[in-house]
Amino acid sequence: MAVAKSDLLTRWLALDALSGVGLVRKLALVEAIPWSQFWERAKRGRLPGLSEAQHRALLEPDQAAIQRTLSWLNSNPQHHIIPLTDSRYPPSLRNIADPPLLLFVAGDPDLLHRPALAMVGSRNASLAGRQLAQQWARTLTELGWTIVSGLAEGIDGAAHQGALEQGQTVSVEGCGLGSVYPARHRALAQSITQNGARVSEFWPGVGARRSHFPRRNRIVSGLSQGVIVVEAGLRSGSLITARLAAEQGREVFAVPGSVLDPNRIGCHQLIQQGAKLASDPVDIIEELLLQLSTDALNALIRPTTMDVESLPVPALLDSVDYDATPVDDVVARSQLPVDVVLEQLTEMELDGWVAAVPGGYVRLRGK
Repeated sequence: MAVAKSDLLTRWLALDALSGVGLVRKLALVEAIPWSQFWERAKRGRLPGLSEAQHRALLEPDQAAIQRTLSWLNSNPQHHIIPLTDSRYPPSLRNIADPPLLLFVAGDPDLLHRPALAMVGSRNASLAGRQLAQQWARTLTELGWTIVSGLAEGIDGAAHQGALEQGQTVSVEGCGLGSVYPARHRALAQSITQNGARVSEFWPGVGARRSHFPRRNRIVSGLSQGVIVVEAGLRSGSLITARLAAEQGREVFAVPGSVLDPNRIGCHQLIQQGAKLASDPVDIIEELLLQLSTDALNALIRPTTMDVESLPVPALLDSVDYDATPVDDVVARSQLPVDVVLEQLTEMELDGWVAAVPGGYVRLRGK
């Protein structure tokens, strides 16, 4: 007999709320016992490792708390609760060692399935660091990547703002989605709900706590193909995100800077430990494109009404490589006047065929 959606969510919420049983144990139970049998075994007190009192708590959860959470869900069509076994749950996150049982989402849950990059850094970031984060996020979003960050002040907020200038972004938060932390990012959070997705593993009424942020960081990296650390001191929480990313098999990129800047010490330490030095977004793109699946690559290619033949000088695109190509090489290969080459490269950049990078141009699409 099919279980109603509200009853199904009530069961997931009851399991998520069960105290005295850690997440790893809950995940092991869900993996070992088919969901169709899970609750029958619970009723008979036959879930391994659970006491009689824990079985009773699972079957008789705090209904008031659950109803408040379901009221949040039903209060807005942009609100979603996504269990681990739901098809909307992002596979990249499901495959980490300790994925949340439930994801609370405000916004577009489909965005969690797109190729994503995390961008993190110091809360007390320099003006230059914030500007760089905003610029890189804007560029990477324009190329089709989703930028994931933690809605904190400093680098996180700048990354979200840059991404929103060109598309969508995902914020992973250290409190329930019924509130916003920090409060000064309330307007930014609202923009993300309308043009992206806010994500949390905490129930909507749960406030921000210091212990929540390290837990949040594993979701930031788990949703992403790579993590970019823009600025980080030696005690920065961004280094936790970088460590978790490495443990999850994600690429870690660190932006270098002055050795005299305390906000760069963490980045330099990451580079010494094997993180990839990134001085331009193209460094990240070149590293990750070969690692993406065909589906992920297709997701990065935005629909366009243009084809190569519609370009004013279609042969010019063949003169640009997928690696940085100097303008002089493009001129020599195409045998076109310099002024024509420069004009057409600018047009192709605006239309998303190529991107200007240090040393020339790199082709983004087209055979």
